[in-house]
Amino acid sequence: MSLPPPANAPAAPKPLVKNEAIKAESNFLRGHILRDLADPTTGTITEDSSLLTKFHGIYPQDDRDLRNQRRKENKEKAFSFMARIRVPGGVCTPAQWLALDALADSHANGTLKITTRQAFQFHGILKGNLRPAIKAVNAQLLDTLAACGDVNRNVMANPNPEQSALHAETLRLAKAISDHLSPRTRAYHEIWVADELVAGGEPDHEPLYGPTYLPRKFKTVIAIPPSNDVDIYAHDLGFIAIADDSGKKLLGFNVTVGGGLGMSHNQIDTYPRLADILGFCTVDQVVDVAEKVMLVQRDYGDRTERKHARLKYTIADRGIVWFRTEVEKRLGYFLGSPRRFEFTSTGDRYGWVEGENGHAHYTLFIMSGRVKDALKAALREIATAHTGDFRLTANQNLMIAGVTPAQRPVIEALLKKHQLDGANNASGLALNAMSCVALPTCGLALAESERYLPELVKNLETEIEAAGLRDDAITLRITGCPNGCGRPYLSEIGFVGRAPGKYNVYLGAAFNGSRCNTLYKPSVLVADIVPLLGPIIHRYALERTKGESFGDFTIRAGYVKHTGTPADFHEAKAEKPAVVATPATA
Repeated sequence: MSLPPPANAPAAPKPLVKNEAIKAESNFLRGHILRDLADPTTGTITEDSSLLTKFHGIYPQDDRDLRNQRRKENKEKAFSFMARIRVPGGVCTPAQWLALDALADSHANGTLKITTRQAFQFHGILKGNLRPAIKAVNAQLLDTLAACGDVNRNVMANPNPEQSALHAETLRLAKAISDHLSPRTRAYHEIWVADELVAGGEPDHEPLYGPTYLPRKFKTVIAIPPSNDVDIYAHDLGFIAIADDSGKKLLGFNVTVGGGLGMSHNQIDTYPRLADILGFCTVDQVVDVAEKVMLVQRDYGDRTERKHARLKYTIADRGIVWFRTEVEKRLGYFLGSPRRFEFTSTGDRYGWVEGENGHAHYTLFIMSGRVKDALKAALREIATAHTGDFRLTANQNLMIAGVTPAQRPVIEALLKKHQLDGANNASGLALNAMSCVALPTCGLALAESERYLPELVKNLETEIEAAGLRDDAITLRITGCPNGCGRPYLSEIGFVGRAPGKYNVYLGAAFNGSRCNTLYKPSVLVADIVPLLGPIIHRYALERTKGESFGDFTIRAGYVKHTGTPADFHEAKAEKPAVVATPATA
């Protein structure tokens, strides 16, 4: 019989989560992916391989609409794969667009999805089509590597800044960060690009990540004030561009750290958190700062609990002063004091906008970023004629960018031909709405999102128009679960799936993305949404002060009380809530 440990004995260390062992034993992300892909007995891959393919930008999924029927027929689930394509800064060429358009038809479900993080997604790729599809993507000088997984993911940047002279430099930096923080393993090339394994030479080495990579995903963005279209405070690492008085010369960046929106329902120790401002860096320090911030998270992030593994919890637990000290120790120099800036909105600038060098950009509204059917055919014809580039926005819309004066009549004629010239005449609510994919393919979804958004917007537009607010910008976002992929906690009206046909309703976020919203009503039935929100919308129209946003009004009117703690997001209340930082404009 063993004796109990002494009362003052140190607690045994918590075991690492299973993911850590799988990563460590994967031979730098190879695992048994190739073996599983060659298995003809199933349309999917093993659980361990599924974890590893995320690092390659690939998720196994199944059509949940068909689950019950296939179960009755004693058939395997309708498995397929989602592939996410990195597009640093959201910029791609017309040739790349056309190639992805064709691949969507030949290897996926015929649609292109523009994500909330300026990437493309293919859905419905069958197992046998997966390797040819990824190889074809790489032939277009694009890739899916690190689009998912415990690594730095697609780096975002403002695609249509008001200070347009800064775009080229921020895009260059987005690509430089992406390149520097990309995994170095040859596994991606072996599995998806080459026809045979690389033999001989030195063993793989990940100089930044090591064999177990990061504790959790890591997201990086660049914002150019006054636009906060990338929702900088929602990300692990952000760079806020600071220009000189002319707006044409980039002086450097305020650095933000520790943002993240994912949580779990009624688990009070999980919560959205907005990023803190860490300091200021010069242009030539950006990549170095990005590396060192990521390395601190690599070494101190929690590898014993996935729900506590993001950088936001590392900073919440240890403090921003500790974090800055640790980053500066690795940098070998001090960060400067933050510079003044101001954000005014998180939305896109629709329609034609004049850019630098006489070129113009046209931003086209695409609800939920789903490109299919007639829209897909129209954009194919536009891409065939276009000589500039395409830019994916963080709000799931598309810019036809770099249009020369000579070519503008051609693009305008094509927009009119395909009746896209009126797409931007939607209500202010629709133009500022966003959704995640959710059902039928996301395995985490508790409720509809993308498929429900058009109906939700239409129903609320009845109240919006009756109140005389049709053209007023109000942000609305919906997700099928609380993980926050559509950034619902930064919308003035947020819907988070609770169960089929039920949503938690959140109100009160800042229009410029600097304050999260607060839970207003849990588990609201679809039929009760308009009766719940209609009176608030009408009251806002009657009682708002000059320039007052809907989110600010709902706090002033007492519908929600923002406390800046995890209790803002949960039905359950915490006895000792941690502080959820709300950034102040510097």
